[in-house]
Amino acid sequence: MNGAKVEKKEREEAKLFGKWSFSEIKVQDLGLEKYISLEPGTYIPHSGGRHEHVQFKKSEVNIVERLVTHLMRPGRSGGKKARAIRTVKNAFEIISLKTGKNPIEVLVRALENAAPCEDTTRISYGGIIYHVAVDVSPQRRIDLALRFLTEGAKKATFGNPKTFDECLAEEIILAASRDSRSYAVSKRDEMERVALSSR
Repeated sequence: MNGAKVEKKEREEAKLFGKWSFSEIKVQDLGLEKYISLEPGTYIPHSGGRHEHVQFKKSEVNIVERLVTHLMRPGRSGGKKARAIRTVKNAFEIISLKTGKNPIEVLVRALENAAPCEDTTRISYGGIIYHVAVDVSPQRRIDLALRFLTEGAKKATFGNPKTFDECLAEEIILAASRDSRSYAVSKRDEMERVALSSR
């Protein structure tokens, strides 16, 4: 009986890559809270695409897995999920060593800082096109933040002796501290500046 309790407790405390726990992490941006999934019990971020055929179901996919899938954008890494998982694992190791914090928490802070609140859209009145500022939905804010983080890491690797893992870790750390050197943060600021001028 006692052995069964211990086994159940171990099963509940499955950590990402066997190292990092989701349990203590809180999303500070209340608008994004529902859309950043921090489901505990994820050992490897791979759900097999079970969310694919239901609209907006991706908001229930673990946030680390969503980062992994964004790394598989068309190109050399397209479809290579095992490689993308290995890259994220190595990047998380680097983040843990550099910051001394849980890398999942650092990723959540980076997403909060890189998610734009405003964007512009085109509206046509009598053949004249105007750019008008609009609020960005929380789901799209997360999508854009993930895209900016991965784009920034990919651009940083060109002409750089650092590996892609190191560039991804650096981009996440800079975005988490809202540093203007981060590609994701600078993209957010640029989008919001253009939206402000279009109000």
